Amino acid sequence: MTTYDDRASLTDLTTTAERVRRSVEGVIEGKPEVVRLSLTVLLAEGHLLIEDVPGVGKTMLAKALARSIDCSVRRIQFTPDLLPSDITGVSIYDQQRREFEFKPGAIFAQIVIGDEINRASPKTQSALLESMEERQVTMDGQTYELPSPFMVVATQNPVEMEGTYPLPEAQRDRFMARVSIGYPSAEAELQMLDVHGGVSPLDDLQPVAHAHDIVKLIDAVRTVHVSEAVRRYAVELVAATRTHPDLRLGASPRATLHLLRAAKASAALSGREYALPDDVQALAVAVLAHRLLPTAQAQLNRRTSEQVVRDILQRTPVPTATPPGGRMPGSPLSGGPVAGPLAGGPLGGGPVAGGQLPGGQVPGGHMPGGPASGAPLYGQQQPGVRRL
Repeated sequence: MTTYDDRASLTDLTTTAERVRRSVEGVIEGKPEVVRLSLTVLLAEGHLLIEDVPGVGKTMLAKALARSIDCSVRRIQFTPDLLPSDITGVSIYDQQRREFEFKPGAIFAQIVIGDEINRASPKTQSALLESMEERQVTMDGQTYELPSPFMVVATQNPVEMEGTYPLPEAQRDRFMARVSIGYPSAEAELQMLDVHGGVSPLDDLQPVAHAHDIVKLIDAVRTVHVSEAVRRYAVELVAATRTHPDLRLGASPRATLHLLRAAKASAALSGREYALPDDVQALAVAVLAHRLLPTAQAQLNRRTSEQVVRDILQRTPVPTATPPGGRMPGSPLSGGPVAGPLAGGPLGGGPVAGGQLPGGQVPGGHMPGGPASGAPLYGQQQPGVRRL
């Protein structure tokens, strides 16, 4: 695999990601944490599920992200009569040449927008399984590779909405993260009236990054260092979901892989060459919750999977992680004053700006050093903190 200078790669990554972030935030008002999570999933080679009530900007977010990158984009409007072949493609018999010719479906694009994915039948939804996991489509014994980068951004309404089908467990597990946009604040809604009152801002949106730039940034994210302590912490969090009394289905090993890859992307967006436990903490709810199935008793008690993940975060001891070389900036060995964890990254400081996840929840509330460390929440600038 091609190697890159780590520092140059991270500089390019943060610069390019900042351009994409500004472009998307010009359309999606007042939701910086949602935009950051979308970028994190893109650079972690994952797929994003956007779930919320109608009218809050789910499709707008997906289209803004796709149009900010100069790449091939296809949209699939999921309806009850949509067929699997409409997504993957179909072989058509050519009478002149007397052979079958494969006609690619809508999945053959670098960014695929699946609008209202849970309005199609589970059979049609399952047409995405192979392409999302293996990035290929097999038809009539032939395998067709999908382009790179490849990302599915799907939107859906809550299952309680009329005319929707629940996503199969295997389908949900292939989405790296789920995000809910939520209603905007009063101030953001006022700004939205100014921005969207006339011509749609999507009409003037121009690409600010090329597809091959994103491929290079993905390779740079792969070089981010993850210590043994951070890897073990992620494994313990996921394993705890499999034995929790409020869950009848825990997270799979694929969830562990997704959590670590997302943590590496988040660390890179913060300008760091290594991941910290709080990268894992801040992404745990978004990466794990949609894969979990609460028990009937938990549902009667109105216990959600998000609440269960936060409970696990509170109960799981947080390790002390150090960057490669074994020293944190400001440690006694480095000669500087003792400081808290690194913050103040180019895109908001932590995995999610302000140390909060979409919806305002705080991920665990603990910092590296243990549950009782008493350190401030990750993402807040600390005096004397230096970046590597």
